[in-house]
Amino acid sequence: MKGLAAVLVVLLVWLSGLMAFAGRVARLTPAAAPAPADGIVALTGGSAVRLKTATDLLEEGDGQRLLLSGVDRKVTRRDLWGVTGAAKPLFDCCVDLGFEAANTMGNARETADWAKSMHYESLILVTADFHTPRALLELRGALPGVRITAYPVATPDLDVRHWQDTTRGAERMSVEYTKYLVTLGRESLLRLGAKPGET
Repeated sequence: MKGLAAVLVVLLVWLSGLMAFAGRVARLTPAAAPAPADGIVALTGGSAVRLKTATDLLEEGDGQRLLLSGVDRKVTRRDLWGVTGAAKPLFDCCVDLGFEAANTMGNARETADWAKSMHYESLILVTADFHTPRALLELRGALPGVRITAYPVATPDLDVRHWQDTTRGAERMSVEYTKYLVTLGRESLLRLGAKPGET
């Protein structure tokens, strides 16, 4: 009985956390206009809306350069330019492609390398609404001291305000929340293990 009670308590805590997480995601869009930053990074994958959103921010002068992180190696610059609809001279001069990242942790490392090489101290992060909390954790862990402002993009195939109404929506939000918890736990352990002055 004690074991079952413990499992039920853990499940209740997890469900409460999931509801709070989903509520946070639902409040992220529509995103407020971000303050200008040194650079902009868009995490690829899923909808092309985030790529167009990021290039729109670049065209509006909200950043000096844009990194598209996690680009599939089969995709060309011309392919991406066609998707974004950006002015070609701006795309050619000021959009960098990152091909190394295969997941969110990889996006953070790729972005950190790029931002450090550019000596950037502030970034605008463009990614899907439901992915924003975890992406922020990863990027802030990889770039301590850099100001990172999230600019979440609504996910066309996921209604984050009614995610629990469909099996796909419930599964997607639950998986993302679980990944967020894992990332939060890892980052917390890393901070605990860091020497004074390293964080």
